[in-house]
Amino acid sequence: MTAATIEAKVSKPLFRGRRETIPAQRRSQDEASSQEQVLTTRIGLHMPTGLSFEDWERAGRQISSLVNSSTWWLGDWLVYGKEHYTDRYQRGIRSAGLQYQTLRNYAWVSRRFEFDRRRPALSFQHHAEVASLPVDEQETWLDRAEQNKWTTKQLRNAISLAREGEKANDGTEVEAKRQLSVPDSRVQCWHKAAQQAGTDLEHWMLTTLDNAAERILAEQQ
Repeated sequence: MTAATIEAKVSKPLFRGRRETIPAQRRSQDEASSQEQVLTTRIGLHMPTGLSFEDWERAGRQISSLVNSSTWWLGDWLVYGKEHYTDRYQRGIRSAGLQYQTLRNYAWVSRRFEFDRRRPALSFQHHAEVASLPVDEQETWLDRAEQNKWTTKQLRNAISLAREGEKANDGTEVEAKRQLSVPDSRVQCWHKAAQQAGTDLEHWMLTTLDNAAERILAEQQ
């Protein structure tokens, strides 16, 4: 029995797709069953020939959802093992072939978020970015990430910019405020740029202006 035959026996269908090139009427039921399915195996993903873009895209969404969910699963699994099998849970980790350090990171995030505080619309990594913060700050940043549909990188950048702003305001300096008349079209453009950078408009404007000033002053020296 070949390795491919063995692997086929442990493959599982992710979903049944639609083929773009050959009408379903021209294929037998057995052929359709084997050729239209996206199959998951222990070593990879078997994609059917002629899979439509819509089905390929749907497969990506399902895989992404499974990866995100499995990270929570592993974290919760280790937390349970440490609480119930103190003297034996590491044996279970070894038998499952998992990396302990990775699981520890997953478990730490899982402990920081009870089930009712986990956001299905956000990834595990979004939660990991704010896991070290106090609970009220976690909720604030997750709310912003969810509302603005931030990526993990955008969330990280926004938190970093906010911390820089807090450090700058630790002193007793009184900041001068000026009003500037700006056309709405420019403001809308700046809002889009700030959103893509993962921060609010005020931080984006200050950072952009500071960078531009530093560059011009450096060129004149």
